[in-house]
Amino acid sequence: LVHHPCDSSLSRALAAPAHRPRPFTQAFSKMVKFTIEEIRGLMDKPHNIRNISVIAHVDHGKSTLTDSLVAAAGIIAMENAGDTRLTDTREDEKERGITIKSTGISLYYPMTDEELKGAAEANERIGNDYLINLIDSPGHVDFSSEVTAALRITDGALVVVDCIEGVCVQTETVLRQALSERIRPVLTVNKMDRCFLELQVEGEEAYQNFLRVIENANVLMATYQDDSMGDLQVFPDRSTVSFSAGLHGWAFTLTTFAKMYAAKFGIDEARMIGKLWGENYFDPTTKKWTSKKTDSKSCKRGFVQFCYDPIKQVIELAMNDNREKLFPMLEKLGVMSKLKQDDKELTGKPFMKRIMQHWLPAHVALLEMIIHHLPSPAKAQRYRVDTLYEGPLDDVYATAIRNCDSNGPLMIYISKMIPSSDKGRFFAFGRVFSGRVAAGMKVRIMGPNFVPGEKKDLFIKAVQRTVLCMGRKQEAVEDVPCGNTVALVGLDQFIVKTATLTNEGKDDAHPLKAMKFSVSPVVRVAVEPKHACDLPKLVEGLKRLARSDPMVQCVIEETGEHIIAGAGELHLEICLHDLQNDFMGGAEIKVSEPVVAFRETVIEQSDHTVMSKSPNKHNRLYLTARPLEDGLAEAIDDGKFGPRDDPKIRTKSLVDDFGWDKELTKKIWAFGPDTMGPNLFVDATKGVQYLNEIKDSCIAALQWAAKEGVLAEENMRGIMFEVQDVVLHADAIHRGGGQVIPTARRAMYAAQLTGKPRLMEPVYLVEIQAPEGALGGIYSVMNQKRGMVIEECQRPGTPMYTVKAYLPVIESFGFTATLRAATAGQAFPQCVFDHWEALGADPLQPGSQANTIVLDIRKRKGIKQEIMPLGEYEDKL
Repeated sequence: LVHHPCDSSLSRALAAPAHRPRPFTQAFSKMVKFTIEEIRGLMDKPHNIRNISVIAHVDHGKSTLTDSLVAAAGIIAMENAGDTRLTDTREDEKERGITIKSTGISLYYPMTDEELKGAAEANERIGNDYLINLIDSPGHVDFSSEVTAALRITDGALVVVDCIEGVCVQTETVLRQALSERIRPVLTVNKMDRCFLELQVEGEEAYQNFLRVIENANVLMATYQDDSMGDLQVFPDRSTVSFSAGLHGWAFTLTTFAKMYAAKFGIDEARMIGKLWGENYFDPTTKKWTSKKTDSKSCKRGFVQFCYDPIKQVIELAMNDNREKLFPMLEKLGVMSKLKQDDKELTGKPFMKRIMQHWLPAHVALLEMIIHHLPSPAKAQRYRVDTLYEGPLDDVYATAIRNCDSNGPLMIYISKMIPSSDKGRFFAFGRVFSGRVAAGMKVRIMGPNFVPGEKKDLFIKAVQRTVLCMGRKQEAVEDVPCGNTVALVGLDQFIVKTATLTNEGKDDAHPLKAMKFSVSPVVRVAVEPKHACDLPKLVEGLKRLARSDPMVQCVIEETGEHIIAGAGELHLEICLHDLQNDFMGGAEIKVSEPVVAFRETVIEQSDHTVMSKSPNKHNRLYLTARPLEDGLAEAIDDGKFGPRDDPKIRTKSLVDDFGWDKELTKKIWAFGPDTMGPNLFVDATKGVQYLNEIKDSCIAALQWAAKEGVLAEENMRGIMFEVQDVVLHADAIHRGGGQVIPTARRAMYAAQLTGKPRLMEPVYLVEIQAPEGALGGIYSVMNQKRGMVIEECQRPGTPMYTVKAYLPVIESFGFTATLRAATAGQAFPQCVFDHWEALGADPLQPGSQANTIVLDIRKRKGIKQEIMPLGEYEDKL
């Protein structure tokens, strides 16, 4: 008897440790924890792999939704899904609550035959396990280069849209990028919990909301889609749309409910899904389906009656703590058996979250969409190879990519560099498109400036290790076959931003195409160390910064300034923070005021043909300048026209779209600056001797002149120079490059000055979301900042207005703060670089606004203060 209490306390003490971690182990016990060996085994089965990116507008819930998928693989506990945000790895990401860098994670899911019924490529799969390489990307517009880098190495995209805010400006940008990379999208309408808890929308109104969101998304997909991929539109009744609430970890597709009701109505699932969306109404009193709404009160739309209302009912009962009604309902739904005793004691939102997680687990609906409707690498590379590979599409490399052949030659595209835990070293993160990469293997690194057949930008180096990215950690594997994402160690000294890797000795391989970014780095700051002794740290830090971000540009000007160029204020702020704390070990830096890059252009034909003589007075060039047609400079920027185009196709589109003369199109000598820019040099001469001998010199002069215009040494844009006549010396030695290049450059400057030169400034498209009361504040701020409102519309079903406006980039610094002050913090702006616009004022007229800007730039660059008169560049006969 004496031992008894001691016994019980002892048994209690023994039981206690076993009891404490119980919820944790229980959450895990449902799922198999996977090992790296299992993942490695799946990598050899390309039909069982899905590479997907999660893309959306800022704050629509990408990282939160990703958590449900991560939890389903057993990496975090289900209870914490939605709050952990495992893919936000950096400290500043957690503080600000936004994603800044895209993060990759590989997940392993065993599926059952039942779940895989009717899946795409179901016959080619080997076994029922799937490997999903998921990349969570940022939604903020300043980081859209991260999205491009993520999209390049994936094949499918999960597009997340807020059910209340709908399709926003960044949704459109990321969708356009995805479709131009030939990536198949599926849609999830997120933040459903807001409909029930916050707005308490009625079923019919909610249905109309969702319908509008899905239609808007489909309009975008139809606009930008690539014909080679077939129809990309998404529909709930094809279960390519799901409805989710990432924060509470639940989601459903119409299949989920069709399975529940098919047995009850005694019809097959496929017919039931059709009834749950669109114009189908059900009247429980008569038990009949109709395609029009009848007069009886109990007649409701299928979606509302069978999907929306039951969820609404469960949520309301759980929130009101009405257990007498709730538990019998959950018993019928088969949820009661899954709830643990601890869960039943919760109240309010946590209680509701647990119930919904067990009834409609988010990962089931998302995995159904991902596995059934997104392509495996084996399928996707067949149609993606045309847009990926630069060389001939029938050589061994293109064929290996097309067939996703792990025994073929190696082809890897490195899309970004990830900083590793030891400072200053990077993982090269990319995707294996063909062959396999192993540790210790020698690879040929082709950088972005590599030209086949030359040695420029080409290295041969050994891979030290191959690793998998698992969110915050990396796991080593021996080798990685094609169709998978991979991070490589030991190549960071030789790759800046991006590269293509192949086997050593494969000299005829072409690189994969460079990525096209939707934003351009227009905001620049100059940095210098506070103490001169930190200069070497700064130079080294800038090199590392250039690697760490796909977009940022670090250049050293002739004046010795170190310039960092980024996409916007936030982007620059993050870059500078990284530079100072991560790459320079906390050394202090001084940052100048942000400066904006301008462009120079002309607005009419030169008023006379200008003539320039060579230094030895034996050669004369006659030039005129004229502006390019509207839209042509943009087309060159987008890569629709370029020096590498097929001349026949180029001629056709120039004649049809821009009204050029057919003969003139064949005489385009060059594009500039950087041989790709939006300025042209055209030969308009008739029967001149020796003309071809000076062609190279003229092209070199165009690159030089277009890079540094006459007004303020800024890039030129949208100017076409025409050579009207050339008089050359008969003796070849007197017309070499040293004579012709400076002459041609002076002639171009003179032609620019005679064609009414203008400055062009970059302009943002701003999308502002605000309630009606804040509109007055928005307009007043826009007027102060030279902005121009282009549209204002109310979002149907919400009190919010969306205002779109153009805002000059130079006015955008501190714009967010001013706007929030003027609207009491109710307006949310998003700025995207949109276009270049010519300033109306004449920069040659002293005292004008453009003239002030020109003088400021010249002062900053340390050039002479006044613009040279025409006589400096033009010669008299």
